[in-house]
Amino acid sequence: MSYTYEYPRMLVTVDCVIMLKTPDKPLQILLVKRGNDPYKGHYALPGGFPEMDELLVDAAKRELAEETGLSGVKLNQLAAFDAIGRDPRGRNIAIAFYGFTTRENCTLQAGDDAAEAEWFTIDKLPQLAFDHKHIIELTLYRVDC
Repeated sequence: MSYTYEYPRMLVTVDCVIMLKTPDKPLQILLVKRGNDPYKGHYALPGGFPEMDELLVDAAKRELAEETGLSGVKLNQLAAFDAIGRDPRGRNIAIAFYGFTTRENCTLQAGDDAAEAEWFTIDKLPQLAFDHKHIIELTLYRVDC
């Protein structure tokens, strides 16, 4: 069945803040280099658009696996991010999830629309796309790292 609406509708995306703690390095954050516009070539959190018949947490797990090859990470919902203009594609509400992985489960394989997937120490993050710096900062504030 097809529907049309008189009013514009918002986009919804999911983003993943995946952290790796090891005794020999500062906390590390998983980032992907975007292969598509907007922000092509910039680093961002793994994430994307949920399918119509998919729960948000399942979309986050799928996007994480598709973009980085990483699976088996327990994801927890962090917050919704709704700043006007946070995404140049249109009005977009992002639901962020966070999780920790282990040294045994941190091998990455970039895929889907991610040109690269890489671990960055928290003190050496590159410039980030969208409002992903803010999402990481809130994660670090709310989560015991």
